[in-house]
Amino acid sequence: MLAQRTALFKSSGTAAASAAAKAVAASGKEIIDLTAGEIWSHTAPSVREGAVAAINCNINRYTDTLGLIELRHALARKISAETAQPWSADEIAVTTGAKQALFNAAMVIVNPGDEVLIPAPYWTTFPAQIVVAGGTPVFIETRHTNFVPRLADLTAAVTRKTKAILINTPNNPTGAVYDRDTLANMAQLAIDHELWIIFDECYGAFAHAPHVHHPIVTLAPRARDRTLIVNSFSKSLALTGWRIGYLAGPKAVISAVRALQSHTTSNPNVIAQHALLHHLETGDPAFQLQLQRQVSDARALGLSILTALSSVPQPAAQGGFYFYLDLGGLQRSAKANGRELNADDVAGTLLMDAGVATVSGTAFGDPAGIRLSYGIDLHLLDQGLRRLTATLDTWN
Repeated sequence: MLAQRTALFKSSGTAAASAAAKAVAASGKEIIDLTAGEIWSHTAPSVREGAVAAINCNINRYTDTLGLIELRHALARKISAETAQPWSADEIAVTTGAKQALFNAAMVIVNPGDEVLIPAPYWTTFPAQIVVAGGTPVFIETRHTNFVPRLADLTAAVTRKTKAILINTPNNPTGAVYDRDTLANMAQLAIDHELWIIFDECYGAFAHAPHVHHPIVTLAPRARDRTLIVNSFSKSLALTGWRIGYLAGPKAVISAVRALQSHTTSNPNVIAQHALLHHLETGDPAFQLQLQRQVSDARALGLSILTALSSVPQPAAQGGFYFYLDLGGLQRSAKANGRELNADDVAGTLLMDAGVATVSGTAFGDPAGIRLSYGIDLHLLDQGLRRLTATLDTWN
């Protein structure tokens, strides 16, 4: 028999959507895949150089559980520059991507029965990991406030069991970028109620003007000792397959993470560590700037095509590289005609009729939305979004 905890979670909804797209494509149907949370790009030259050099030097041994000390020093300098707060290497854990950083955070701060506030829609892994740690996700609905949580709603959700607030900005899946006041208020709420802040800024490199990404500890230095920063290079350097990220937080938390990680993955991949260290030491921003331009161009193209949608409002797409479509109007129209329509129905029809793979909002706790990634090749994005708009507009 399987362990009881396996009943508490299921496979990632985004992974399931990608698998469904691959299955249909394997049957011979041409599919344009807008499900993946990654940017189509070559590897940064500095990353390649660092990896090749490490391989040529026959580097193949364990590192410190928390990662190379030189890499942790480099990350501390990076985070210090980004937050205007001093950070040291013993406040940094290098992890196998942001997912491990999030898992580590949940496992070392959440006790069975603790509640964690999570704005919804949410990335599917957030509540799953809280549940695995024995906690209870408490969802804060944001659809009525342009996908940005209101302080009043957060405050009303706080109970004596509340242990943490999980903040993800720029947000996956909605693309919302939280403004200064929202973040400052959330930080003050955490201070007032002695809550942890888990601050996921994996999409921080992709805030689209006039929107700006703000590290929460910059706005609220007093929240520093209760904030865990989660980040990775999967998005900012298009390194999803390399699995390299980090967790930054108080020394006591990082010490507990060391013990936990020593029993899970040991150290992160040593070649990826050396590759990232070389990139950080060269300090060349050219590749990341090129990646940001690529994403910006894709966003502009996508928004120009999506203006053709007549029953779906244009997505804000303030940050990241996702369009999040609000299907509420389509659902109301369908209901007026005597039928129910949810996001799963829409995603299924788009896949089979339009040959476009999307992620249903049900994966994010929202039966009235679908997520489209615009991190793909521009030509395919153009084709895919035109097929999608043509299909959705037939439902008016």
